[in-house]
Amino acid sequence: MDIADIIQTVALYALPVLFAITVHEAAHGYAARHFGDPTAERLGRITLNPMRHIDPIGTIAMPLLLYVATAGAFLFGYAKPVPVDFGRLRHPKRDMVWVALAGPAANLAQAIAWAALGYLLVAADIQEPFFNGMARAGVLVNIVMFVFNLFPLPPLDGGRILVGLLPPRPALTLARVEPYGFFIVLALVLTGIVSTLWLQPLMRLTAQGIEWLLAPLRWLLF
Repeated sequence: MDIADIIQTVALYALPVLFAITVHEAAHGYAARHFGDPTAERLGRITLNPMRHIDPIGTIAMPLLLYVATAGAFLFGYAKPVPVDFGRLRHPKRDMVWVALAGPAANLAQAIAWAALGYLLVAADIQEPFFNGMARAGVLVNIVMFVFNLFPLPPLDGGRILVGLLPPRPALTLARVEPYGFFIVLALVLTGIVSTLWLQPLMRLTAQGIEWLLAPLRWLLF
């Protein structure tokens, strides 16, 4: 792969990725504080400073290595999780759902914002490829994070949401998977199961939903 292509891709995606992971993690912390757990706040993790959320391996090294090794065909990474003491939430089982949902919701909101920015750039006849490419990258990154994090297996947000929604016995069974969940998810990603059965169909559905939501803006601008 040409080094210039790698530099261009990194430049396009750097800002959207930093915003995506920072707002995602901060949203978990804000929600946890709202529902009674100050752990993230006391550790300085309720912040929009990306340096507080970046994991050197999971956020930088792993995605770059995978991008180069697979010629951009496969990417996987993670941020430093915001610590949440679910036992300190006022209603742990119920509030867990809202705390877990806050991160993906933040990504969905950002995807909508980047898509709106893309429409505004076109309407203003700004044809700079870098800015238009960054807007598209922002939509893609945040849709991926929104859908992937909703996969119903802990420690992903979708798994914790499911634990909060299930009756006590199956919820406890699913919660016990969490120590091994990362490796299970990674294996499902590597075999293509997550991409084929979860990511691709739900990403298309999410993109269509954003287009529908922003239809009034398109009508106004064009």
